[in-house]
Amino acid sequence: MESVFDEIVPRRDSHSYKWDSDGDGDVLPMWVADMDFRTARPVIDALERRAQHGIFGYAKVPGACFEAVEGWFARRHNFRMKQDWILFTTGVVPALSAAVKALTSPGDRVIVQSPVYNCFFSSIRNNQCETVSNDLTYRNGTYTVDFADLEAKASDPQTTLLLLCNPHNPAGRVWTGEELNRIGDICLRNRVTVVSDEIHCDLVYPGHTHLPFASLSEDFLYGSVTCVSPGKTFNLAGIQVAGIIAADEARRKAIDRALNVNEVCEISVFAVEALIAAYNRGEAWLEALKAYLYDNYICFRDYFAKHLPQFTVLPLEATYLVWVDCSPLGLPSARIAETLLEREKLRVNEGAMYGAAGEGFVRFNIACPRKLLVEGLERFRRVYGK
Repeated sequence: MESVFDEIVPRRDSHSYKWDSDGDGDVLPMWVADMDFRTARPVIDALERRAQHGIFGYAKVPGACFEAVEGWFARRHNFRMKQDWILFTTGVVPALSAAVKALTSPGDRVIVQSPVYNCFFSSIRNNQCETVSNDLTYRNGTYTVDFADLEAKASDPQTTLLLLCNPHNPAGRVWTGEELNRIGDICLRNRVTVVSDEIHCDLVYPGHTHLPFASLSEDFLYGSVTCVSPGKTFNLAGIQVAGIIAADEARRKAIDRALNVNEVCEISVFAVEALIAAYNRGEAWLEALKAYLYDNYICFRDYFAKHLPQFTVLPLEATYLVWVDCSPLGLPSARIAETLLEREKLRVNEGAMYGAAGEGFVRFNIACPRKLLVEGLERFRRVYGK
């Protein structure tokens, strides 16, 4: 039976960063982390109603926005928050940058767990801080945390912050309660604030449960900041909306000042409507989406097992971003990606952009109709298949 997610929606010439960056109609983009699916019908309806009003002045964020975030995270993730802990901004990257600006001083060291989302590095650099990588341990086709190394780096008095990717992009890990508690205990003991990027928290697959870092203990709640958004969940990146959850008043006020200094403290009238509709009426669509995405992953994994067994496809516990170990090629990841684009017009992300620990890997975005997924797989095979 055909799914609504099987529909191929033309995106070229829609000012799409993903589809229009190459200027070549034959390029198949499987890189930028947005989905090739229309968002949930209740969101479209809400935006259409708002557009019909015809006046798009500055937005005053209503109580319904705060209630929608609070209700969603209580229902979906057992994370209970107070509405006055929530700040709104235009995206998770501005949220991360504001948190780094507010909670560090120039020259401070900030821990990341590489390979990790590339904007972590720029947020740190742009705030005149130093990146310290607690590289994840890659063994037997999966990643774990090197806790001894984390302890050593957190104990440095100049280290004041950890940017946690939970769930992890690009590794696809859903951190367990045990892992998160060990991370939190180390950071708490060394007075390191945890800023947890949880933008992928809703895209978690069978056998795994997302645990918001701040929900695990009162100490973690008041010693951390959480960044969330419906952007990945409902394919709303271009709507530009995110929330920052900070229970500690001093940290929250400092972040609020940073948002205002950088002039990213206001969201649009469309962001207001999209967030409320998504979080209040989008759950049925989300469940159907997750089932489709996971079937895409199974298709991807099985294709590699059959046609490209020399490469390791890492388990996908969350996100729609598949991490593939291409180290048997013995090539830099940039060259792997360049060759795919040159020879088959397939664009993927090179692993090295996620830190030195990502060298030899590539990242595929599989949030597309299955016909396009299979086409991408075949293009990859034509270049690197035996």
